[in-house]
Amino acid sequence: MTAIDLEAEYNNRARVPEHPAIIAKWKSDAEMFRAAHKNVEQDVYGPQPRLKTDIFWPDASRDAPLALFIHGGYWQALDPSFFSHLAKAANANGVALALCGYNLCPAVSVGLIIEEVRVAVFSLWRRYRRRILACGHSAGGHLTACLLATDWREWSAERDLPEDLISAGLSVSGLFDLRPLVPTTVNNALQLDEAEAARLSPLHWLLSGKRTLDAWVGGVESAEYLRQSRTVAEAWGKQGAETAYCEIAGANHFTALDPLSDPESRISQRLAALAHALR
Repeated sequence: MTAIDLEAEYNNRARVPEHPAIIAKWKSDAEMFRAAHKNVEQDVYGPQPRLKTDIFWPDASRDAPLALFIHGGYWQALDPSFFSHLAKAANANGVALALCGYNLCPAVSVGLIIEEVRVAVFSLWRRYRRRILACGHSAGGHLTACLLATDWREWSAERDLPEDLISAGLSVSGLFDLRPLVPTTVNNALQLDEAEAARLSPLHWLLSGKRTLDAWVGGVESAEYLRQSRTVAEAWGKQGAETAYCEIAGANHFTALDPLSDPESRISQRLAALAHALR
């Protein structure tokens, strides 16, 4: 690791100088979609303002497979309102998309964020009683993997959750080994030491049952981001999971998310297939 410039590898905003315009377009597209969409509900799963989930349904019947999207921002920025427009593609493919919020570092720890997202999943299960596909971008890809590797019966034995509550996931530009972040400026807000970074890295977790993970990543992202997705696919495949490593040609860390807003894209079709397989 010492020969790698980790700051350059993981500082995505510096790597993509045009990121403010990309994020601004996410925001405007999301606002337009929310203003026009009628079949939306909100699930409040905790007392803080960020602990809520917006659920966008394809139609009024509420009879659709359910996917949960977890936003990125290095666990310290953004919120679900930037990503509502991703539900347009999911809905067009017959999938309901829930977008959950969570508290941000440094106000809370990464470990607490993992627990908050688990509670969001439990709240959706209690409300809709269906298995859920997890998906997420960047830090949300990390949280997606954490959900996949959670032993749900052990997490809450008294609630009698199904072991396969989350058995499939799709990450975009995810982070699965947090140790390389420790010496970077990303860690200013996270405050991880080596031991905690290792503990919170789902790359090293044992899977509790049959799992499926697609690890997608932008084709022109840093070598470290490509390695992160390739490595989790290899490591979890050795545990018996069904895994795939997929590059999005020509995409950087931010534009890698764009195909999820196109119902005809390969990644949107894959998300729909994974979600429908859970019915």
